[in-house]
Parts: sequence; structure tokens; C-alpha cells
Amino acid sequence: MTRSRAMWVWDTSTPQATVDLAVSSGIGQLFVAVPPNLATSSRLADLTTLSQRARAAGIRVDALGGDPTWVDNASWVVTSWLKPVKSSGLFTGIHIDVEPYSLPAWTTKQSTVVASYLTLLDKLGANAGSYPIEADIPFWFGTVAASSSTGAASTLDREIMKRTAGVSVMAYRNTATGPDGTLDVASTALAAGAFLGRPVRLGQETTYLGDTAVDRKQTFFGWTRTDMETQLALVDSGAAAYATYAGLAIHDASGYAAMAP
Repeated sequence: MTRSRAMWVWDTSTPQATVDLAVSSGIGQLFVAVPPNLATSSRLADLTTLSQRARAAGIRVDALGGDPTWVDNASWVVTSWLKPVKSSGLFTGIHIDVEPYSLPAWTTKQSTVVASYLTLLDKLGANAGSYPIEADIPFWFGTVAASSSTGAASTLDREIMKRTAGVSVMAYRNTATGPDGTLDVASTALAAGAFLGRPVRLGQETTYLGDTAVDRKQTFFGWTRTDMETQLALVDSGAAAYATYAGLAIHDASGYAAMAP
């Protein structure tokens, strides 16, 4: 399948610089953060400029949104976020980054949170129309129990894939191969995507996460782009063994722009 790089864009205040970065880096898809009630948002002008210039450059622009609290507010999400996104005409797809494991209830009522998250995806799907929905997932969602629509035992990564057009896996490691490398931690999600026929992107981190060994192994912060590309080429070649591998996604535009060549 065709693979092009994607990039998350949380800071939308410099539209032209973001588009220039994407063009110069061969990035073909942007996940652009969009606030609720877009039509009346102070960010509408920048988002309009970013979308128009990116699309003129042949870059796909998807609306990025999400918060852990969304799992308990599906109707609000549809009314206040999804519908304004669609009516703006600025985006090609919907990109969800909810991270429900950040909720306190994840540790006490995980099955309830999981069910609510899947209900949110169902509701988004029912209201998205022709807009494809993609979701960000951590690589370990394959270890989280979930129920299929028939009530059968399943895993959260697979149930999310069934409800979306594809996923981006937060497989944040700065080594491609070997134990605990990107390919190792992403293997379960890559296999699930291939089995279900769903595209799977692999996310790679460039922002500062902290100074512990665990923090540092998850990001290319402090690396040069040249050295990072050596690892990304290995990720690409290794993941290509999976039929639905869809390419890399860089987190995020600000971190990537700050890297030395």
C-alpha cells in the first residue's frame, strides 16, 4: 500500500511555517488540532490558512481532537466538535486522540471506561458521514480486554480498529530493532491491523519528555534528524512486512522543527 509520512500539529499559530516544514520533509498528511465550536473560535483564521495552504501543496489535512473526558461526553463531542469540523469544509478526515487511560477510573473501573470509549467511537462513526475516522492508540492496547459487538472476548486495539479507518500507534522508541525497540513494541498492533485489513501508522516522538532513562528511550529529542532518519528507515523496512503498514507519523511539528539537521 502507498505510504506517506504524517505529522501531528498541536500549535497552529504559524500556518505557513508548518506547511513549509511538511513540504520540505516529505510529509503528506497533517493531524491538525481543532478546538470545540470551531466556527466561533479565535483559532479559525489560522486553521483556515493552514488548511488552504497545505491542501494547495497536496497535503491532506485531518482534524485532530480528543480529551480523556470525551469518553463520558459523546453527545457533546458530536455537537460541539465533530459537526463544526465537518461544516467548516477545511478537513478531509477525523483524527481522534482520547487517551482514556489518563482517567482515574481507568484503574478502578477499566471495563466501564473501555466500553464508554468504544461507544464514543460508535457515535462518532454514526455522525461522521463520509469523513474517515482514525484514532491514536498506545502500543499496549493489545493487552487491554474489550468485548466485541457480539459480546465475545477481544482486545481494545482490535475493537478500535474495527470502528475506524485506521490507527496511529504511539510506538515511541528511539531504537527501531531489538527488544523494546519500535518494531518490537508495535508488533501486536501491526499484526492486528493486518488481520483486520486496517492501515496502521507508527508514531515516533521528537519532543522533550523528561530526563529519566525511560523518558529518553521514548523520544528522538536531542538527536539530529540525520541520526533519527537512520532509525526511521529501519522501522519502515521492518514494518513493511505487514500488509497494512501505512507509514510513519511524527510527533510533533514543534519538536520536529526544533531538531538540528
